[in-house]
Amino acid sequence: MSKRKRFVLTSLILSLGFFIVQFVNVQLYKFIGIAILGALSLILFTWSLWEGLGKNPTLLTLILPLGFTVGVGLFWFLLPVSWLSRIPIIIVFGLGIYALTLTANIYTVAAIRTIALFRAARGVGFLLTLITMFLIFDTILSLRASLLTTSLSIVLISFPLYLQGFWSASLDEKLRGDLIKTTIITSLVMGESAINIFFWPVTVVVGSLFLTIASYILLGLGQAKLEGRLFKQTVREYLVVGIVVFLVMFASTHWGG
Repeated sequence: MSKRKRFVLTSLILSLGFFIVQFVNVQLYKFIGIAILGALSLILFTWSLWEGLGKNPTLLTLILPLGFTVGVGLFWFLLPVSWLSRIPIIIVFGLGIYALTLTANIYTVAAIRTIALFRAARGVGFLLTLITMFLIFDTILSLRASLLTTSLSIVLISFPLYLQGFWSASLDEKLRGDLIKTTIITSLVMGESAINIFFWPVTVVVGSLFLTIASYILLGLGQAKLEGRLFKQTVREYLVVGIVVFLVMFASTHWGG
């Protein structure tokens, strides 16, 4: 079977699984269904990308499909239960999975030889990483757990997503020390950002957007640093985005008692 057919089949199977999970009524079984769907995404992506995967960092390409699948599944629990919300999400989920198969395939091929589509794939991967982060951050903040639980969850979720995001910038055959160090630092910064959100009277959506924008800045600056492109202009552009978001968030906050 050709790779393209495997990619399409992977998207259809996971979309069908996501469709079936939506009819589960017991809350516990829903979470079990999402976990099974996440495991299935790992199996199907491994099957689809088998030729390009090895006992090396190419296995990091499996992180984003797992995160995206679980993120969409958990985020769906927060939406109104109606066909008007179900159908668009299933379609977006299927398209997102297909885009991930193409992106992951380019990563595994580009790790061996230079190909023209790598820059485009990196842009898609960057966007899907941020979308995945938003979905999971929104779910975590919606739980309204304790400060320690929330911040620790943000750190643990951020680490693998940053790891694959930073590796995708260079596709090195081995994980460099500076890449791992950057991943640890950015993940801890996300935990600290979550602590700040905890004491800021913002809505869940605004808090999730703030954390996602912080991820955009950290991921972008981290990739630039690892590539040796961390110029003043690059830092300035990301800082401008951060300042604008902070001001908008500050203005939209209800400070009254």
